[in-house]
Amino acid sequence: MDRMDGRDHGRAQVAQRPAARERILETSYELFARRGVRDVGVDEIIARSGVAKATFYRHFPSKEALVLAYMDRWYRTRHDAIEDAIARSHTPDDALLAAFTVLDDWFRRGTAEVSTFLHVMIEMGPEHPLGRAAMGHLAAIRRRLAALAEAAGLDDPEGFAWSFHILTKGAMVAAIEGDRQAATRARGLARILIDLHRPDWAERASQGKAQMHDAGR
Repeated sequence: MDRMDGRDHGRAQVAQRPAARERILETSYELFARRGVRDVGVDEIIARSGVAKATFYRHFPSKEALVLAYMDRWYRTRHDAIEDAIARSHTPDDALLAAFTVLDDWFRRGTAEVSTFLHVMIEMGPEHPLGRAAMGHLAAIRRRLAALAEAAGLDDPEGFAWSFHILTKGAMVAAIEGDRQAATRARGLARILIDLHRPDWAERASQGKAQMHDAGR
């Protein structure tokens, strides 16, 4: 068997070690998710990721730039997971509810960063660049929900998306409180919301009231 000399071994170790930018992102991802953005300083991130200060600032000119990169990664990770669940759905209703399947998995694993955008928006405020970035990502999620609602033939897709988003945000807060069933509970409410936005809802509701009235005679 061939043996590595010292230089080959060193190169192999370097190849196995994540690049500096990736290490910084991974470290900040963990710290921001657990403690929030304001509580974590650049010096701690540099120390924990094992990079030089000059290396950090070469990749991220400021802490704000790092947080924006962190939020972009958060969005892509969740977007890809939810889109994968949507692709496996069999009906338009299932596609709308796919987000709760993903959230349920994250909540049960105790994934702290699920509510990252809410944390950033609350911490920084809607006028701060990071707060605006968080709101921009949330708006993108609502646009996707509205498109799914339109594909499902629901009335007022935009209004539906706002109401649906209230359920997902509420589930995140409940999960922070310790409710591991939060996504399942919110999913049940989302089914009712879908029915309320069906074009024939008013007619069906009227028929139900008439049936109750006749039964009460």
